[in-house]
Amino acid sequence: MTKDQKIKLIEELSLNAWPSHKIELYDGWLIRFSHNYTYRTNSVEQVGPSSIPINEKIEYCESIYRNFRTPVSFKINPLIDPAFDTLLAKRGYTIRHTTEVMMLDLGHTDFHPYPSIAEEYEFYGRNSGLPSWIDYPHDVTVSLRDTITDEWIQGLFRLNGTVNPVLRRIVPSMYKAIPKQTIVASIEVDGRMAASGLGILDRGYLGLYAIYVEPGSRRKKYARSICSAILTEGRKQGCQKSYLQVVKGNAAAKSLYESLGYRDFYTYWFRWKGENR
Repeated sequence: MTKDQKIKLIEELSLNAWPSHKIELYDGWLIRFSHNYTYRTNSVEQVGPSSIPINEKIEYCESIYRNFRTPVSFKINPLIDPAFDTLLAKRGYTIRHTTEVMMLDLGHTDFHPYPSIAEEYEFYGRNSGLPSWIDYPHDVTVSLRDTITDEWIQGLFRLNGTVNPVLRRIVPSMYKAIPKQTIVASIEVDGRMAASGLGILDRGYLGLYAIYVEPGSRRKKYARSICSAILTEGRKQGCQKSYLQVVKGNAAAKSLYESLGYRDFYTYWFRWKGENR
């Protein structure tokens, strides 16, 4: 498989992993809208061949987002013709949210998960074969489930600061619309979710998402424990490779992922035009 083929595959997997609230297919472009919850779910992505003149297509997309009363953005990955990126720049679009995609070979000696101490299978064969709890050093316990629950989503909202009532209403349905097998992880402290993580399994790949740790619980190896639990269990379920997406400049997250064995693969960004968000 060539690098371009691998990039195309990862782009497909990430689309499966993160559905939008609304999606329109328009002449090989996906127009995605989710009330600005994330850049990825509020942007235009090229997924197939086009026949309509490019400027006409851009103007159509702009009209759609204008009706949504939200800025318009286009996702630019290495498979996109550079001339399209240049055209958007000439039309006044600026670069936002540059993201680095990293890859990990789960069977390679460079994979270095955090060693666990013990695990417990509370559900005796249910929970898709996942352990219910995995213990790590320094009294860190990661809880695993195979289903995204309302309780987990509400804990995630607290961790990532989601307070907008519209988002709190629509985002749960986006998570529950994920069509693939999931590994849902959390760490609780004093009865509240202090860290989260989500693994999404698709065609032998494991996507790592929603890694959050509350500020007061950082530097306690919570993120390392959550990532290690998801990756280790994903490998047991047959995943051979893992991918993740980290915003460029997030040095702490990048350092953690590199220590686990992830390596840079490609970069994408968004060409954006509109009011500040």
